[in-house]
Amino acid sequence: MSDQHILELLLADIETAQQLLILLEQEFSALSERDLDALQVLLVKKQPALRTLEQHTAERGQLLLQSNTTADLQGLQQLAARSPLESQLLDSSAQLNSLIEQCQAANLRNGRLIRSNQTSVSSMLNIIRGTDTPSLYDKTGSAASTNKQRPFSQA
Repeated sequence: MSDQHILELLLADIETAQQLLILLEQEFSALSERDLDALQVLLVKKQPALRTLEQHTAERGQLLLQSNTTADLQGLQQLAARSPLESQLLDSSAQLNSLIEQCQAANLRNGRLIRSNQTSVSSMLNIIRGTDTPSLYDKTGSAASTNKQRPFSQA
């Protein structure tokens, strides 16, 4: 019976991961447009999906352990080998793993965009505050000291 429950959890997680991937794509668009309101809405939508995936992963692990297998892909393969649902279990697991990898890649891409935006905003704020002194070279080709403001004639 645990094989049927594991399959149900995998199928539910496939649907959740597909929704999460859509949310991550929307997040990328909102980050690109710097739409903070949309980002807030997306964050609220992402949290339950992530919690569901985490809970189902833990539950699948427990079911695998109760079936005297390990709580990993090998354990799932062992359980599937003894089940009439073998192909469905393995196919669903592979599909879920693929979706999770796509979500991770999209999340990394979004993280890079966030860091790029943070750097850009920080640089602009430093320019506005007058604390950003570009690293220039002096007339000998050495890096100029950035401790002091230099007249434009020496730049």
